[in-house]
Amino acid sequence: MNITSSAISLNVADPAASAEFLGRHYGFAEDMAADGFVSLSRPDAGISIIYLRVGLPTFKPESQRGAAGGLLVVFTVDDIDTEYERLRAEGVEITTEIETEEWGERYFQVTDPCGVVIQLVQWVEAPPAEVTG
Repeated sequence: MNITSSAISLNVADPAASAEFLGRHYGFAEDMAADGFVSLSRPDAGISIIYLRVGLPTFKPESQRGAAGGLLVVFTVDDIDTEYERLRAEGVEITTEIETEEWGERYFQVTDPCGVVIQLVQWVEAPPAEVTG
């Protein structure tokens, strides 16, 4: 198998609002857009983010047409403290204040206008080695 690109599609009430938030605060650019659909990317992210309006009849499987919930969009960054201060200065409300987990994950979270939680992470020490059994 050869994977040529990656994307995540999120069902939201207002795709344009979520896309504008990701563009303004995280530097993503719009690749495509149509009624109820916006696709964004940035060269260094390794993934495209697609927002779909909740209830689009073209969304399959039909059982999954509800709003995105219970998930995090996570971006690993080089300088978490700088990104935290930058977003605060831009007026972005911080959902979860910056903290460091005992395993070395330093992170904070914001929530976009449609309720999608975006988490920025920096590893402040090497992640633990995988345990093989």
